Amino acid sequence: MDVAQHLLVLLHLVAFAALLGGSLVQLRTPEPEVNAAMLHGAWASLVTGVVLWVLAGAVGQDLSTGAMVVKTVVAVVLTVLVLLNRRFFSVPRGLLMLITALAIAEAAVAVLW
Repeated sequence: MDVAQHLLVLLHLVAFAALLGGSLVQLRTPEPEVNAAMLHGAWASLVTGVVLWVLAGAVGQDLSTGAMVVKTVVAVVLTVLVLLNRRFFSVPRGLLMLITALAIAEAAVAVLW
């Protein structure tokens, strides 16, 4: 069980890196878009985060419920924003900044709470 949890943490971190990296790359382009790295990173981050939360509860780890709820809500909002705007050729720079800020906020909740 410990190995599975560590592998899920690794996948969660890689998903976050894909999401944040994809959004940072798009901030430099003249016509930003929601790229595949952002889409797959958002989905993988949401799924692995929920699975990690369930696994932690199953093995009896003490987690801050408030932090987990906030992190999950931010991840759901982030995934919905990415999913809904994937179909457009170009997205407003403000939306891309919001996606980037939410990704950083999600990491901040995980690390600082």
